[in-house]
Amino acid sequence: MEATASAKYLRGSAQKARLVVDLIRGKDVNQALAILRFTKKRAATSIEKCMRSAIANANEAAEKANISIDPDDLWVRTAFVDRGPTKNRRRVRPAPQGRAYREQRHFCHVTISLSNDAKPAAKGSTLGAEAKPAKLAESKRRKRGGAAAAPRAKRATAKKEEPEAATEKPAAKTASKKKAKTEEE
Repeated sequence: MEATASAKYLRGSAQKARLVVDLIRGKDVNQALAILRFTKKRAATSIEKCMRSAIANANEAAEKANISIDPDDLWVRTAFVDRGPTKNRRRVRPAPQGRAYREQRHFCHVTISLSNDAKPAAKGSTLGAEAKPAKLAESKRRKRGGAAAAPRAKRATAKKEEPEAATEKPAAKTASKKKAKTEEE
């Protein structure tokens, strides 16, 4: 069973409302209502009303179909926000030096769809979990090619040569010091 509710002409921009809707998408209804209740965004209260309307729509549709439905089994199947009109809602705000800044009052439309069907399997299912370590191991063994690998390879060989050269120099110095001491004696 699926139920949909939409709230139109909500004050505020669609971009700001999407931040709130992204928090509840795919969540359980009770969890989504708790998130909306305690979110410190202005759009959260309007979206919460829309969510409660969708729950009521689901109960009504279940009664009409003579099906018993538990509201706790519902989850947010889809939730999205569309831009609303700004036509005839333009305002002018005074600005410095006699100028005027044009200000648009934005509206948005929120649509929430609830379902009591089984949730689809998560992307990290058992097959994906087995495949990930194998891919990870392959990527660690593989060397990067192209221009990005060339400077690294040079630096790596240069670092390896430096410690060997550093060990050789003191040995050469100590050998020359020993020769100098033997010659002096």
